[in-house]
Amino acid sequence: MGICRNDRLQRGRDEVSRLQTASRWTHVTDGNGEGPADTMADRADENRFKMIILMEINRLALAVALCLVVFLSFVFTVTVLDPSFVDKLNDADTIETIFTTMISVILTGSTLVVSIGQLVLTQETGPLGDQRDRMADAMDFRDFTRDLTGEPSATNPAKFLGQLVDETISRSIALRDGLGATDTEVRDTIERFVEDILTNAREVNEQLNEGGFGTFDAISASLNFNYGWKIGRIERLQSEYDQQLTETDMDRLEDLKTALSMFGPAREHVKTLYFQWELISLSQMILYAAIPSVIVAGVMASIVGPQTVPGTLYGFEVITILVGAAFSVTLLPFLLFVSYILRILTVAKRTLAIEPLILRS
Repeated sequence: MGICRNDRLQRGRDEVSRLQTASRWTHVTDGNGEGPADTMADRADENRFKMIILMEINRLALAVALCLVVFLSFVFTVTVLDPSFVDKLNDADTIETIFTTMISVILTGSTLVVSIGQLVLTQETGPLGDQRDRMADAMDFRDFTRDLTGEPSATNPAKFLGQLVDETISRSIALRDGLGATDTEVRDTIERFVEDILTNAREVNEQLNEGGFGTFDAISASLNFNYGWKIGRIERLQSEYDQQLTETDMDRLEDLKTALSMFGPAREHVKTLYFQWELISLSQMILYAAIPSVIVAGVMASIVGPQTVPGTLYGFEVITILVGAAFSVTLLPFLLFVSYILRILTVAKRTLAIEPLILRS
């Protein structure tokens, strides 16, 4: 049984390699026109540059880039506006006002971080009975996955998802190779559907093999497996061709649907763990950044004045550059919060429905 399954899996990989060298695949229609694209970036009604910023760029690098944008925007804006920034500094306690306010903002933000940490911890704590139920549910799912795939469930989240994708490939090939329907139109439709699954599954498997937990790679790869539409398509095929398909064909379609249905809760579980991981990392990084930010704000508010660093540098007043740099540094905890939350919210928005519902206009 295991050898047969491995043979089917290898044939699927060979078939997918052939499909990937062809021109772009046109998806099987769902009765209402073209089926949706497989990857999340293609399905999203957003431009590519925006999706790179929201999803792909390292969060720390994005926060630093935003910090640089704030710095450049601040220096350029206060330089070109009239009256000049230096004149404003001479007329009022502008520096003290700015950085005294920033100290309050940083301390308030740190309190918010503590609240986020408490929210995550409340999901990890509880009486023994709750922890036992939690463990039992997790083990039941792993046992069901083992029965489904015929091999022990992987402990690596990316490989665990990959096992379900492999099983989808195996069952898709079994459906195609053992198709008993004689109607040419039915056979062509199902064969195109299977080839679409193989192409998508192989690409996702390659991405899962490259990703590891603690990075966004595994989650990004799982988002590219469009299992919900595939389940809906199977249901439509079962309904439309119930007379043309043999009982064995219907059973194999149901087996394929089961494998796809298992991927949904597995992905949601890994996604939940990733969210918790990211929120904890966010809390740590904001607290790390808050300490130097408070120090910088305190020094600027108590010591620095209009005449502290006279002169110009590349046509800009040095005091303007100093204030802009200090202001950007004090904003770093907030910019870290923005960069992490943007990705978390984007992923949550794209995965609201675990069932076969397409939440796009």
